[in-house]
Formats: sequence, C-alpha cells, structure tokens
Amino acid sequence: MKIFSLPATVWLLGAVSFVNDSAGELVYTVLPLFVATMAGPAVLGLLEGVAEASGSLFKLFSGVVSDRMGSTKGWVLGGYGIAALSRPLLGLAGSWPAILALRFADRLGKGLRTSPRDALLASSVDASKRGLAFGLHRSMDNAGAVAGPLAAAFLLSRHMGLREVLLYSALPGLLVMLFALFVREPEKTTPKKRSFDWRLGNFPVEFRRYLLVLALFTLGNSSNMFLLLRAKELGLAEAQVPLLWALTSLIAAIFSTPFSALSDRIGRKTLILAGWGIYGIFYLAIGLNGKVADLWLLFAFYGLFLAATEGVEKAYVADFAPPALLGSAYGWFNMTTGIMLLPASLLFGAIWQLAGAQAAFAFSSICAVSASLLLAFRVKPTGT
Repeated sequence: MKIFSLPATVWLLGAVSFVNDSAGELVYTVLPLFVATMAGPAVLGLLEGVAEASGSLFKLFSGVVSDRMGSTKGWVLGGYGIAALSRPLLGLAGSWPAILALRFADRLGKGLRTSPRDALLASSVDASKRGLAFGLHRSMDNAGAVAGPLAAAFLLSRHMGLREVLLYSALPGLLVMLFALFVREPEKTTPKKRSFDWRLGNFPVEFRRYLLVLALFTLGNSSNMFLLLRAKELGLAEAQVPLLWALTSLIAAIFSTPFSALSDRIGRKTLILAGWGIYGIFYLAIGLNGKVADLWLLFAFYGLFLAATEGVEKAYVADFAPPALLGSAYGWFNMTTGIMLLPASLLFGAIWQLAGAQAAFAFSSICAVSASLLLAFRVKPTGT
C-alpha cells in the first residue's frame, strides 16, 4: 500500500502526535472539573483564551527562526518537552494563577514545535505524497484525541482523584520524548544560514490570499467547547458529552488519511471546499436542531469536515511556499488560524448571549460559505 512507502520520519511524527494528543486530551477532559474546585467558568475562559492566543504568536516566531537556523528537530524536541513537563505539574497546582502559568507553558510548547514540525513533515516527502503524509499525521493525532478522553474516563471510573489523573499525563509525556529523539531531518540542499525576515511579502500573492480566506473561515470557527455546550443545552447527558467528542475524533482519525491522500490526485482546493461545505451544513443543522438523537449523526458528520480539511489545509501551504521558507510559511499559517480563534470565540459567545444559539451558528455557517466562495474564485490552484 502507498501509505507504507512513507518515510520513517512521517510515522515517528505521527506516533509522537498520537501519544502527545492522548495526554493533551486526558488533561483537557479533566481540567474544567479541576478548575471548578478553585474558580468559576469565567476563569476557565481566561485560562484557555490567554493560553491559546499567546501560543499562536510563537508559531510564527519558531517557523521563521527554524528557517534561519536550517534545522527543525531541536524545536520539535523542545516544544514537546515543555508540554510533557508542564501537564503533570498541573496536578500539583494549588491555585488558578498557577494553572494559568502551566497552561501557558503547555501552549508555548505547542507554539514552538508546530510550525517546524509541519515544515519537517512537508520536506520529508515528495509533493505527490504530501497530502497522504499530512493525512496520516492527522489520523494519528485524532486517534490520540479518542484515546485521551477514554483514558480519563477509565481513571475516573476507578475513583481516582483529579490531581492523580493529571499526574498520570507524565507517562505518555516520557514516551513522546522517546519517539521524538529518533526523528531524523532530511538532508538540506540549501545553505543553513539565512537572513532573519518576517515579511509576508516574500511569499506568492496566492499564498497571501489563502491566508486571508483562512482568516475569514476561522472567524466563524469558534472553540469546539461551544459545540459541546450546545449538545448539553439540547439535553445530552453530561456523561455522554465526552463520548460524543470521542466519536467525532474517531471519524476524523478513520477518514483523514484517505481524504488527504485523495487531495494528491484531485487537488487540495477541492477537498477543502468539500470540507467547508460540510462545516456550513453542520453548523446550520446543529443550530436549528432540537433532537438529542440527531446529535450522534451530526457530530459524526462533523468528523468528516475535520478529516477533509486538517491535513489538506496544511499540505496546501507547502504547494505555495518555496522550500527554503517552509518554516516561515507554516508559521504564518498556524499563527493566522490560531490567533483568530480568540476573536471567533468571543464573537460567537456574544452573538449566542445576545441573539441566541441559532443566530450564532448561522453566523459561523455564513463565514464558511463566504470563505468557500473566495477560495473557489480568488485563490488559484498551485501544484497539486
């Protein structure tokens, strides 16, 4: 099978993401309950908002600097190492400011590793297998998003305390570092030292248009916590909410590889447009839907959106960017999509509170349709 022809670097990075996301989702599942013992939901919103927005800024920094250094592995090791250390320390935190500092460290680690890792993935394969490589990576990452909540549910079912569950995230953290140590960078054909340059103007105009379109789409793509809140509002039992998200991650894990590989043959834009179409339909449906029984089918449908877009959107970046600027290109991509999550979530929450859930979900659907039209007619296909 074509998937087994992928180099060891791709498989190792996939294994790293699987184990790391298992630990991350274990923490993500338990953290709201843990914070609730110290503070209210407003503090939880502050924790996540500050951590995510701050981490996004470092995605550009690490991408640009890794290009100048001509090396990515150190950033990957350091970024995963910071996360592996900070997560179990949450179990020792005695106040919400301490949790804020540790969550910032976790997101800092993600910010430092993400762009160099994406550049390493893109440079490890031929362009004809780029979609397949990113699809496999996203499949393994989403598989971790299934394993993490299930592990948390198992530990809690054994009457383990929240602090103990958080401390258990140290075990996968050690395994992450072991896998990451064996990752090898491909041979460089360009000089290692380059000028330090942050300018987006160095990239083709089509790449800049692509970033603007992504920014518009992300403005309507708020935190997934709102989806789970909507499910609970419609009457889904609290105990079933994590399982609903595990279903979404499972569908994404199953279909990410074949969908992304398909983009190698029929083009990235086609898959992205299909995924954004699914997103628009899903948001309209969940905004208008009032039946709990429909949620399982709808969230499985949402998993198809993730499968069709997460890997393909990243593969599309490498189709635009010069090889010597891959880290910087992924820095701009990851910062754009990451930093827009903060205004997206604030805007979505404000619309929900002032005009109701239906209006908020309709707004997100309109953003998806608008972004799809711009992508279809204003961004010309490049490469595959």
